[in-house]
Amino acid sequence: MSTRVVYLDTSAVVKRYVLESGSDVVKALYLSAWNGGVKLSFSLWNISEILGVLSKYYQRGLLGSSEYKAARGMFLSETIRMLKLGLLKIVPLKLDIITESWRIIEKYDIYEADATNNISKVHQSIRVLYR
Repeated sequence: MSTRVVYLDTSAVVKRYVLESGSDVVKALYLSAWNGGVKLSFSLWNISEILGVLSKYYQRGLLGSSEYKAARGMFLSETIRMLKLGLLKIVPLKLDIITESWRIIEKYDIYEADATNNISKVHQSIRVLYR
């Protein structure tokens, strides 16, 4: 029996490191991953977005300096640890994912990151997407 893979978008991952509505659900998903119940996944694209969101929260005063540094550090260190332990899969940002996302962007008039996340999820045969 294979481990269920849960694909997280940027907003879901941010909830792990910044207390927001839905943070409890994301905390439970990460705990399940640490306990071997699920494997988490997100795109390489999301890493830049997550760092950008944390930076914007800091610039807008939603996170203080120490909170920003802590959230950023925890995100990077936990991501690296989970990768090394095989609890997290980072979907590479390949040319075919980008070009397929163009079609989705134009057809459905959606944000680039949303299109890229949806195509990345399909490429990994992942059925669960948490936003």
